[in-house]
Amino acid sequence: MPHILGSDAAGVVAEVGELVKNVNVGDKVLLAPAWGCGTCEACLSGNDNYCHGYKILGEGTQGVYAEYVKVPAENAFPIPGGLSFEGAAAIPLVYLTAWHMLVDRAKVQHGEDVLILAAGSGVGSAGIQIAKLYGARVIATASTDAKLQKAKELGADELINYNRADFLKEVKRLTNKKGVEIVFEHVGKSTWDKSIKVLTQGGRLVTCGATTGYGAVTDLRYVFFKELKILGNFMGRKAGLKQALKHFPERLKPVLDKTFPLRDAAKAHKRLLNREQFGKVILVP
Repeated sequence: MPHILGSDAAGVVAEVGELVKNVNVGDKVLLAPAWGCGTCEACLSGNDNYCHGYKILGEGTQGVYAEYVKVPAENAFPIPGGLSFEGAAAIPLVYLTAWHMLVDRAKVQHGEDVLILAAGSGVGSAGIQIAKLYGARVIATASTDAKLQKAKELGADELINYNRADFLKEVKRLTNKKGVEIVFEHVGKSTWDKSIKVLTQGGRLVTCGATTGYGAVTDLRYVFFKELKILGNFMGRKAGLKQALKHFPERLKPVLDKTFPLRDAAKAHKRLLNREQFGKVILVP
């Protein structure tokens, strides 16, 4: 059987097991994109993303590029606030991840400066909104002015086009040489050195990816002289997604870039590879 891709999905419940109590046939739901074994210490403590048996839709199990998807019942959440299926499908993975990065790991606080790298990505656009939800000042970077304008519409306070300006120098200017309390990092090798240097004393860097490469070099002098914290982030807790969903659609909003029919999945992937998107690209069966 070929492997089916895709981690985010929303739709109508078509069938439930006889022991399922939390959803019914006909319910409109979105799906948490992963689950643990349910019985280990990590799962029982609510840290399901620490489970050694953790499975992600489209990676550890068959994904959602399909008309029907089978998942554990606890992964089905009601679609909030009358959002469309397309809007709901743009939420789960990126908001689960960005919430865990900023709220659980970096513990963002009111009044802090937060640097969001690659603001046009799905996780970046979610990060802007969550940082603003907690009262932070957001400095967003992107490759084009068009993407930066969209970042501003989501709440970003300061904008940096990294193709025209050095984001390290710009952040230092914008913060009167202080630097930022939090760097929201998922770019990897090409930004890592500056991401470390742009942090203020006691700052936190939280990372969930490395799209430009894993072989980043860390100047440890900055880490120990400035007492920095480097925080890894893998996905997030289902409880965190549930918390984030409470803020839709009033204070958090799904960010849709473009929709394609499912048969055009290759075209959708090409748009992502070419970095043309702002937010989430959606496939419609």
